[in-house]
Amino acid sequence: MPARDHFHSVMRIGPVQIATHRDRHGRTQHAAVCTADRCGWSSDFSSRSAAQLAARTHRCKVR
Repeated sequence: MPARDHFHSVMRIGPVQIATHRDRHGRTQHAAVCTADRCGWSSDFSSRSAAQLAARTHRCKVR
């Protein structure tokens, strides 16, 4: 069965977008992804506050 890409509760902090989704085990996860060109940074967190903190402290090396 293919994985579903259903993201909701999307918000943006600077160049980083945060969204909530369910992983393949059915657990709620929060993804933080930098949308800057050629940055490539992303990470999954178990709490929304951790994703927001990572988004606020992320500094792109690409300028």
